[in-house]
Amino acid sequence: MLKDKVVLITGASRGIGRATALLAAENHAQVIINYHKSEDKAAELVDIINEKGLHATMIKADVSVENEVKDMFESIKKQYFKIDILVNNAGIMKNNYLMMTSTELFDNIIDVNLKGTFLCSRYASNIMRKQKSGRIINVSSIIGLNGNAGQTAYSTSKAGVIGFTKSAAKELGRYGITVNAIAPGFIETDLTKDVKEEIKEKIISDIALGRSGKPEDVAKVILFLSSELGDYVSGQIIGVDGCQII
Repeated sequence: MLKDKVVLITGASRGIGRATALLAAENHAQVIINYHKSEDKAAELVDIINEKGLHATMIKADVSVENEVKDMFESIKKQYFKIDILVNNAGIMKNNYLMMTSTELFDNIIDVNLKGTFLCSRYASNIMRKQKSGRIINVSSIIGLNGNAGQTAYSTSKAGVIGFTKSAAKELGRYGITVNAIAPGFIETDLTKDVKEEIKEKIISDIALGRSGKPEDVAKVILFLSSELGDYVSGQIIGVDGCQII
């Protein structure tokens, strides 16, 4: 479905990013795995993909730092001459109640989750605009749609991603670029592994499908939006939450 497409996935060394990288590679994309700190996990993923006779490379960059993002896209352009798909997946989640949330924590979450999406999209769209084609897929969250106690900073960042997605889709459509967002629900990743069992049970009880999600559930929707099947889909926020919220 993605034969010869160049796909950059930020924060791809684990979780949703890792599952997306594997699925994209299995669909014959040329996958670029971005990481910031998890070099060992990124290298392991590259090896897994390449050992299957598929294609993957890795590139280090902190998506919240403009110079690093700029260098990353210059390197990609030099090596591949194009970028077809950008998946803005890199993100952090650090929870605390509003009155206990420090300015430093708030800024950190906004910088990675929202500013990182902005920076990567800006540099990618400059390349895509000249190609007259491209896909930008942003990973938001149902928390950005619905909010949640103890997650004011995280919710703000993910709600910002949703607003950014809608505006960018209207702006970039003229260049043949689609922009969409995924809003995952409760997905089994490193971000949720420390949730207490009783809280997890309560969350799952509110999910119509009766289970938590897997990274692969999200990756499949990203694949759909990345492929020709998603040609006429843009500006949408697609929930992948097992019908947790409506």
